[in-house]
Amino acid sequence: MNTPHTNGDQRPRMRRPVGMATRIRLWTVVILFFGAYILLRFGVGLYTDFLWFQHLNFESVYFTALWSKFWVGLAVAVPFVALFWTSAFFARWLSVRNVLFFSDETLVAQKFVVWIIIGAGLFLGWLVGTASATSWLMVLQFLNRQPFNFTEPVFNMDVGFYLFSLPFLHFVQVWLVVALFASLFGALAVYALAQQNNLAEGRLVILPHVQLHMSLIGALIFLTFAFGHRLSMFDLMYSNRGVAFGASYTDVNVSLPALWVMVVVALITAGILLLNIFLRRPALSLMAIFAWIIVGVVGTGFVPGIIQRYIVEPNELARETPYIENNIDFTNRAYGLNNIQERDFSRVEQLTPEMVAAEGTFLKNIRLWDYRPLQQTYQQIQSIRLYYQFYDIDFDRYMVNNELRQVALAARELDKNQLQSPTWVTQKLQFTHGYGVVVNPVNEVTREGLPQLWVKDLPPVSTFEDLSIAQPEIYYGEGTGDYVFVNTREREFNYPSGDQNVFTQYEGSGGVVMDSLLKRLAFAVRLSDLNMLLSQEFSNDSRVMLHRNIGERVRIIAPFLRYDRDPYLIINQTDGRLYWLQDAYTVSDQFPYAQPISDLNYIRNGVKVLIDAYNGSLTFYIADPNDPLVNTYAAIFPNLFTPMSQMPDWVRARIRYPEDLFRIQTELYRTYHMRDVNVFYNKEDLWQVPNETFSGNTQPVEPYYVVLKLPGEAESEFALIQPFTPNNKDNLIAWTAARSDGDNYGKLVTYRFPKQELIYGPLQIEGRIDQNPEISSQITLWDQGGSEVIRGNLLVLPVGNSLLYVEPLYLRAENGQIPELKRVILAAGDTIVMRPTLGEALVALFDEQGNALTPALTQAVEEADGLQPGAAAEVVQRAVESPAPVEPAVTPEAAGPAPSFAGKNVAELAKLASDHYDAAQKALQNGDWATYGRELEQMKTALDLLVELTGNPPPADGQ
Repeated sequence: MNTPHTNGDQRPRMRRPVGMATRIRLWTVVILFFGAYILLRFGVGLYTDFLWFQHLNFESVYFTALWSKFWVGLAVAVPFVALFWTSAFFARWLSVRNVLFFSDETLVAQKFVVWIIIGAGLFLGWLVGTASATSWLMVLQFLNRQPFNFTEPVFNMDVGFYLFSLPFLHFVQVWLVVALFASLFGALAVYALAQQNNLAEGRLVILPHVQLHMSLIGALIFLTFAFGHRLSMFDLMYSNRGVAFGASYTDVNVSLPALWVMVVVALITAGILLLNIFLRRPALSLMAIFAWIIVGVVGTGFVPGIIQRYIVEPNELARETPYIENNIDFTNRAYGLNNIQERDFSRVEQLTPEMVAAEGTFLKNIRLWDYRPLQQTYQQIQSIRLYYQFYDIDFDRYMVNNELRQVALAARELDKNQLQSPTWVTQKLQFTHGYGVVVNPVNEVTREGLPQLWVKDLPPVSTFEDLSIAQPEIYYGEGTGDYVFVNTREREFNYPSGDQNVFTQYEGSGGVVMDSLLKRLAFAVRLSDLNMLLSQEFSNDSRVMLHRNIGERVRIIAPFLRYDRDPYLIINQTDGRLYWLQDAYTVSDQFPYAQPISDLNYIRNGVKVLIDAYNGSLTFYIADPNDPLVNTYAAIFPNLFTPMSQMPDWVRARIRYPEDLFRIQTELYRTYHMRDVNVFYNKEDLWQVPNETFSGNTQPVEPYYVVLKLPGEAESEFALIQPFTPNNKDNLIAWTAARSDGDNYGKLVTYRFPKQELIYGPLQIEGRIDQNPEISSQITLWDQGGSEVIRGNLLVLPVGNSLLYVEPLYLRAENGQIPELKRVILAAGDTIVMRPTLGEALVALFDEQGNALTPALTQAVEEADGLQPGAAAEVVQRAVESPAPVEPAVTPEAAGPAPSFAGKNVAELAKLASDHYDAAQKALQNGDWATYGRELEQMKTALDLLVELTGNPPPADGQ
């Protein structure tokens, strides 16, 4: 007899099936493992976030947000669960005690039902609490609300009620409805479970206790509906029904009474449902609910539509006048347009040298460098290495040699995607920061057509002590998106120096100090970076720098603010350190009657954020102390904001009116400068942003920063300008300036041109440039010569009671990357000129207007081209000569002795013609028009001889 272990019996063993208990244990282990992993990641996230906020001294901001989320979620979840449990357990108790239909053996009486109710309540409460916790800021705004101190005209409620109280009341009403409906469905589920036998037989018995329970919950639901209808009355302030945004004639006279009827019907329905507890007549309750639905459909939908179409629209202006006035008034208030000072630019005079000379440093600050070609130029001549990048060009003004000068500047940041050997050590330990800044005056150009750099190279070399850079390292910037480690045993790359590299050691306070194994372990888990635990380069002084992108950095600390798209680099002229200034906005979409633009209808530049480029420290300055929204945030986060009065003078000298805010304001001002209802309704004086030609494309004129003396003002100042034209027309009608200096910061002023006089707009000047035969043929010749002509921004600049139009022309070789400024086009009145420099263009402009050379003109030329006193004579001489932008073909007599073509064969003549063509193209790129014409003429001579030699004479003229 064979045993199971003998070789004679090779039958396979039978596996025992895995039991249910084993599967449960296995799944329990898996669930516990993933639960522990999720909790670990969550805990690590909380801990490392706390360390990051703590090293910036903003731990109070972190805890305010964290605990607010917890308490708001708990405040909603606890009543929700209590109400759900009360309803469900009450339904079970009523079902179990009804001995007529049930016994202890019924399903609803089983113990597991209790656990199901408890589990369902906790799960739903967790969902509700998590969802409601996201509204933590709205709750804090309600609790710390500040008044606006002016009321809307329909309900006479303070505007702060709409921004702070109304959203909170809607929040409470919505969660009450959700909790009551969850309680209703929970009770219905219990009653369905109690009647499983009847339901299985296809019978449904509505028992008295079920009617009682459902009627009670239904009455509470309709009470919350009545509350919601009352809140909906205030929502009429955001109605789109009428001709203007906000409560209209139909909303006030039809929808509002209809909502009051809805409130009454909802209250009556709630009373009938309560009464039905005793009457026990379901039909009565259904009739009340049906009546509520009918009133809602007819009263808030059908009837207002009929009234609007057949009563209001035929007499729209008469009916809507007071509501249009409300819209105009509150839109102007919401966007700060009511503070715009309007002035008349009563007459436009002919530009004279005396006007220009009287404008102080105006000519020294005319912006010839457009930010787009300038960025390409910076990248080619100042990036030094492939791994450096200029992400943006900023315009600002600085006192240089006791003069206010407008400059362009950009940070040289690190682009690690260009590293040749991107290892963990090079990316995280060695290449940690950008280095230096490039600065150039906006009006100065070298002989090669490049910007005259005042700060350049590595390490930074400054032409003026006013712009010296003492700490050029940039650890925090616009392009630094990754994390790095500093103060490690690995040396940090600082900057290249010839064939060698210069290294450094971080000496600042940026980053979280990893002075314990727990911190290293936590950040290793947070960053999923095992090398942090394996590397021997770390010490107790090592730091990890997170969120180094300044846009991401400010949004993590204060996500409730809206941020400008263009943070700008500034130089501290007292110690040579680099900082970033980031404009932040307080916004809302709840301002009554205010016209929305995108997702907001209220905005203020409430905050300015100063960010240290070396340490990453941040200071949030309150820029508008009269803004109730920023004051509300200051009450919520008392340790986050700093009063503007504490801003250092060197920072205050750098603040500028933010461009994003100005764009929004000017977009609305196109329409809302019309304060008269009749004019507004008919859009009689609608404006538009003019168009211009840039790089061959037609596009809207962007707002531009300039240094100029505003008409009627005594001093030059830094301002942001936007011109306007009438709708569907190209002539100028007005321009608006946003002021940035001193006590005038934040003031807006609009200058209106006389409507009876034609003032050329940018596109009309562009058209006149295209129609000028000398200029247009020159541009065409460049384009045909294998180069790309880039027409820069056309600037419209007020000079006294006159206007000066300035457009730079850049030339970029077909295969080149460096745009060179080759010409400056000036226009004033009916005169348009083009010359190589601004000074020459000014002389030519005034010469064509018949102005003689005066000391004022000489001074203007010297300032325009950045010349030394007395150096203007040569410029004047060149400018008054015939410009001949398109160099004429040079005749053999004028060109001097022609090269000898005698005795040349076909191949030699072809080679000679090719050489002259190449020389002509080189002269074209260098702007040497005399040589260009001479080489073309010699090429033509060679080609004519070649044709003769091959026996094919050229056609006669005119054929």
